Amino acid sequence: MTVLILATALLIAFWAHEYWRHQRNIDAIPIRIHVNGTRGKSSVTRLIAAGLREGNIKTVAKITGTLPRVVLPDGREAAIIRLMGANIIEQKYIFRYAVSEKPQAIVIECMAVNPVFQWITERKFVRSTISVITNCRPDHLDQMGATEQSVAMSLSNTIPQGGVCYTAENEHFGLLEQVAKHRHCKIHKVRPADVTLDELSKFHYIEHAENVQLALAVCAEAGVPREVAMRGMINAHPDPGALKKYIVQDGGKTIHFYNVFAANDPKSTERVINMVTGHLSNVEKIIILNSRSDRLFRAHQLVDTVSKLDYSYLLLTGEISDKVEAYALHNGIPRDKLVTLGEPLPEVIYQKVVELTGTESHVLGIGNMAGRIHYGAQIVAHFRHKMHANKKGK
Repeated sequence: MTVLILATALLIAFWAHEYWRHQRNIDAIPIRIHVNGTRGKSSVTRLIAAGLREGNIKTVAKITGTLPRVVLPDGREAAIIRLMGANIIEQKYIFRYAVSEKPQAIVIECMAVNPVFQWITERKFVRSTISVITNCRPDHLDQMGATEQSVAMSLSNTIPQGGVCYTAENEHFGLLEQVAKHRHCKIHKVRPADVTLDELSKFHYIEHAENVQLALAVCAEAGVPREVAMRGMINAHPDPGALKKYIVQDGGKTIHFYNVFAANDPKSTERVINMVTGHLSNVEKIIILNSRSDRLFRAHQLVDTVSKLDYSYLLLTGEISDKVEAYALHNGIPRDKLVTLGEPLPEVIYQKVVELTGTESHVLGIGNMAGRIHYGAQIVAHFRHKMHANKKGK
């Protein structure tokens, strides 16, 4: 019994010391920016960090997105290796490393989905001075609730006590504003009013005006002039899941491939598809829906979304493509528009796209980038390789 009591006392003392050390690490970084939201978290985190760096604010950033990364003060990136999967305690170790760099700012993407864990992450691990909520859209409904309002309430857990919050959310801003008022937090709704098409065209990938506007607002809050922040953002490395377009020429056929895997909730996916192909006619519009075994509900949502769009073919890939096929047929997707491929070599998918293309096609990869073998990432890499091979052959 004495040994048990002693072990318990030692364990409590260790936890108390760890808590004290982490709070000291938090206090050592004066600008702490916590980025949350349904879509765009990784992009906004990178944009903010790039703008702050360009403004000579020494910054460490942590991205949870497609591939977890720490962005160092000089812009270089280090991979985060997870031996036991994602866990919010990871944020403690990020702060421990960040303090060793003696930064003025840290920009950290929220990695929690469960509302309780989001609250713990903000109140115990980050204690942000500036909060960002990109948007509130229907995703992870199994953990955040069945409605967009419940998603907004869940995301509001990262609104800080006494800080400032920036959000591009429009529809549910009133709800976020109520929470912010209760926490004595100043909240600002940011709309993409002054980000020009000319500025967006300078990015070497397809960036959303809302993301840029949010990042500019946060950089301004930290004292970085707009033109300086914008320069840094344009030159920054994008997230691997960023919306990009690859053009491939093959046997007189032109294939435009869009990486839309990061926009994997139904509302965001629909918006992006309409943005890049809604104005097109007389071309094949081919959608590749990649699924993973633990995201069947999301695959069903995306099938429902695709069924309302203008498309020529729906190609099903990934771990549970057979289950997604059954759902698609049951919900009215025509058999002659449906192609189920599973997980073959990416070249098989590419050749199927070539076969389905007349003279020109626009191909959109949606669903999950990751999974057991990161199959979505393999598809993107193959189309990117084909594009680069084209350029070398010229």
